[in-house]
Amino acid sequence: MGLLKELNLPTGVIYGDDVLKLFTYAREKGFAIPAVNVTSSSTVVAALEAARDAKAPIILQTSQGGAAYFAGKGVKNSAEKQEASVGGAIAAAHYIRSVAPLYGIPVVLHTDHCAKKLLPWLDGMLDEDEKFFKQNGIPLFSSHMIDLSEEPVDENISTCVAYLKRAAPMKQWLEMEIGITGGEEDGVDNTGVDNASLYTQPEDIWQIEQAFRPISKYFSIAAGFGNVHGVYAPGNVRLHPELLGKHQAFVSEKLGGDDKKPVFFVFHGGSGSSKQEYLDAISHGVIKVNVDTDMQWAYLTGIRDYVTKNIDYLKTQVGNPEGPSKPNKKKYDPRVWVREGEKTMSTRVAECLRDFNAAGTL
Repeated sequence: MGLLKELNLPTGVIYGDDVLKLFTYAREKGFAIPAVNVTSSSTVVAALEAARDAKAPIILQTSQGGAAYFAGKGVKNSAEKQEASVGGAIAAAHYIRSVAPLYGIPVVLHTDHCAKKLLPWLDGMLDEDEKFFKQNGIPLFSSHMIDLSEEPVDENISTCVAYLKRAAPMKQWLEMEIGITGGEEDGVDNTGVDNASLYTQPEDIWQIEQAFRPISKYFSIAAGFGNVHGVYAPGNVRLHPELLGKHQAFVSEKLGGDDKKPVFFVFHGGSGSSKQEYLDAISHGVIKVNVDTDMQWAYLTGIRDYVTKNIDYLKTQVGNPEGPSKPNKKKYDPRVWVREGEKTMSTRVAECLRDFNAAGTL
């Protein structure tokens, strides 16, 4: 029996207790859900199509930069108001809410990596969440992520607590990060951080659990265990997912209950990792894996290969190897070459669903 029937989950974007049920089930059954960064309707449908065909749930998320792109590169995005990022994220949310039910799968609608300087973006989205909640009984977004991993631990936790208090009445999920994810992604550059900063301590995890649990049960932790954004040569990244198991044991002992994996962990900086590294992390309670860099590459390859193969049809509107008067519209129609990117990205999402044991869970 799949999770749709076993958990009575609805299809389309899910919220609150349904998100909690999905993540709890994933932790118990040993699978994780890919979190795909989307920047357009095209990347949205590529991910949805893969999840539908694989009979799996999916997490769709926008970063601050990806959200701004959704609104349009020509829209102003001031540091004080983050207008383009707020508007783009809201537009993406409504679009995803509209099309997700057509694919017959549960979808978690998430926002990714909100650093301290980007908190006005989160504030703007939460304003919309609260307005939507007042009208519909659910927030607009399933969940948000705050990334204050570069800030002192106490400031990180206290700031997240304030936002969790705001999200809690809506049963909205909050993801926070403790321990820096190295590398560079979407304007956040951690390539020069001290190596020790990439590894979270169990005492930090317990401090978060102590602060969050009295407020809400809808939260997860992106803990550092050597994670690095991007793809690097083998040997350059040293992951230690076994640390997550030690964190779980530490928190379980502190709580004193029977739950051996009480923490919901998130795997950031996953692109380029081995399947075994994913499975090891999942075995220690990882229920979500971010997969942005590999998706960007996959999307490009379909378009790149199409253009390379058809280059003699794409130089002029009329005239090609078949004759000087032959039209090329069927080759340069965006619905043709953009679709090629969707197909290769969808294939890569499907690979992640299999690697994370999520395929076939519906």
